[in-house]
Amino acid sequence: MRLAIPFLGLALLAPAVAVAQSAGEVERCFQNPAACAGGGAAPPAQAPAPPPAPLAARPAPAPDYTTVLNSSEPDRRKIQESLRTLDKYNGPIDGNLQSEATMKAISDWQKARNTPAVGKLTPQEAAQLNAEASRAPIRRLESPPPQTAQPVPLSPPKPSNADALKALQDRLAERRKAAEPKANAAAQALVRDLKAYVAADGKGVAGEQFADFAKWYADNKSAGRTVGEIAPAIDDYGDAKAGAATTTEIRFETKQGDRTYAQCLVFAWIEGTPRRNPQAFGCNDVAAVEKWKTDQALKSAWR
Repeated sequence: MRLAIPFLGLALLAPAVAVAQSAGEVERCFQNPAACAGGGAAPPAQAPAPPPAPLAARPAPAPDYTTVLNSSEPDRRKIQESLRTLDKYNGPIDGNLQSEATMKAISDWQKARNTPAVGKLTPQEAAQLNAEASRAPIRRLESPPPQTAQPVPLSPPKPSNADALKALQDRLAERRKAAEPKANAAAQALVRDLKAYVAADGKGVAGEQFADFAKWYADNKSAGRTVGEIAPAIDDYGDAKAGAATTTEIRFETKQGDRTYAQCLVFAWIEGTPRRNPQAFGCNDVAAVEKWKTDQALKSAWR
């Protein structure tokens, strides 16, 4: 009977332990519901995460040749100067990096460095090229062999103003001499018409063609003056836009009783039958005469 008591005590303790464990489990589930998702059992251990997959290797970027080709002209010229300093280039310094000579020089420089000889530069290569050229020793230019000085031909002395004026006068005299026969013939034909008009007492082609002369003659006749000597002096002669043009100064000697007067008119016309664009001016009306010449585009062979 005494041995049954300990066994009875153990039997009574077992439910208490179970109750104690159950109460602790309840508290744990209350604080962490996810831990009791399997009916109160401890959650299974999670498998370790697999290692990340290795990243695929990225391709190397293509070389940047555009930046140097599109750089400023001074920068492109600097590259050519550097190539020349390194004895790779002897062409013009014009900034053209795509010329055949420049691309060949770049290729030669790249070959010497054991890099791809593409004839174009990346920005890094351009900087390296310029740096290499800046470190290159300065070459001394060898003096050319002495040459025997050649005598410099002496220039003919410049003519003086007096000589130039005389040469101009000589050319004018030659041109005037060639035009003189035609100019004299035109002036003499006019004088014949003027004399005929005076002889006919105000009738004839001279008055019909030169209205100002007809008025001049009528004014002198009304004043009681008669026309005597008529003397021509050619004022100008040459080619105009409508033909040969003549301006002639005519001096008239008029008389009134015992008194003699000298009068003057300038006659201008384009040669033809009849005369074209005829006009008569007072000898003092120089501006009107010159304007007539300008209007006719007269190229003088007389002055």
